Amino acid sequence: MGKKKKQSQHGEPDGSDRPLKRAFVGKRPVIVFAHGAGAPSSSEWMKRWKELLLSSTDAIDVITFDYPYFSGGKKRAPPKAEKLIDPHTEEIKKAHLKYPGHPVVLVGKSMGSRVGCLVAEKGEMEVSAIICLGYPLRGINGAVRDGVLQNLRVPIMFVQGSKDGLCPLDKLQEVIKRMTTSTKLHIIEGGDHSFKVGKKNLEMQGTTEEKLEKTAAESIHAFLHEVLNVTF
Repeated sequence: MGKKKKQSQHGEPDGSDRPLKRAFVGKRPVIVFAHGAGAPSSSEWMKRWKELLLSSTDAIDVITFDYPYFSGGKKRAPPKAEKLIDPHTEEIKKAHLKYPGHPVVLVGKSMGSRVGCLVAEKGEMEVSAIICLGYPLRGINGAVRDGVLQNLRVPIMFVQGSKDGLCPLDKLQEVIKRMTTSTKLHIIEGGDHSFKVGKKNLEMQGTTEEKLEKTAAESIHAFLHEVLNVTF
């Protein structure tokens, strides 16, 4: 297994210690995109990010789905993430069947990203990369949940708001230093757990939330090219 690439604060690889990668010649990635705990795949946030991923990456498709506790249009309390591994795995199987030979990338919002990591940790499905959109590093009791991250052997990218209370950047950076797989961290300055940035902060940066999210999506595109070695 290759060494982890060194990263800058905003996640740009320095080009050294690149791991050996499988080349997916002519095979664009398919993204399986999981929602967070509080809103289904039909939420405005999920629809916006689905379009961002489609327009900013080379993905052949971005597949969204709802976990069973959202079935029938009724929202129930989400179960523990471990209980969602099986339905998440089924969606990955469907993606492999629909797009055989294409690299499968798991993208998740908050809880969905953690479930994706748990699926990859089991090693039963072929997963080529993971993208975490607001990883929930801290649990309800405030404890740092990094066990699954330490066990991963799949390249992983974190897109995090700098003001995300569920994932303090200093804690995440400590975790990343101990990880043995390829990693990347993209920071949305002033962003909360859902990347929302306050008006004054936006004015200070001279930007908009749309531009910040677009930049993050472009960073995801660069990461996927780096770790998938996609050629056409």
